[in-house]
Amino acid sequence: MNYSYSTNRLVVGEWHSVCSDEWDQENLAVVVKNILTPQVTQSLPPAWQGSYTLERANNWIRERDEEGVTLVVVEKSTRSAIGFIILFESADDRDLRLGYLLAESVWGKGYAAELIGGFVKWCKDNDISTVTGGVDSDNIASIRVLEKNNFVRESHTDKNKEQMYVLRINRGS
Repeated sequence: MNYSYSTNRLVVGEWHSVCSDEWDQENLAVVVKNILTPQVTQSLPPAWQGSYTLERANNWIRERDEEGVTLVVVEKSTRSAIGFIILFESADDRDLRLGYLLAESVWGKGYAAELIGGFVKWCKDNDISTVTGGVDSDNIASIRVLEKNNFVRESHTDKNKEQMYVLRINRGS
């Protein structure tokens, strides 16, 4: 499946296959190290939290490649990577588990809502049935982004104060 899409300000595609004419970064470990700051990772799983060296960034890349599909989010105007979407596919490819993160430098500028809105459109265009995203209950901004894009809170797990949000995609909507 081709997970590439774009929005007004963003180009999104699988991190090992985004065209070099769409972004200026070449060393993925440097990109990961620069984006995964302690502030960005504080609401993520404990193993992802803290500072990143290039070695830790390379390990994180390898782990993501083994687990699922990772997309890089590139800002069109600067041609710089500003975040990632991490997807886990179900057996039938119609249900996805979603995670996303953006660099601190772009927080509060509407990129998250635009990113997830574009992803929802991509899901509708590609016959995806449901998308589930977990979010830390303290991450109010991310909760708002999911709710703005019609995700509905399904459950609250005790694990790291995580709340599950689900988007059920109706055909023809």
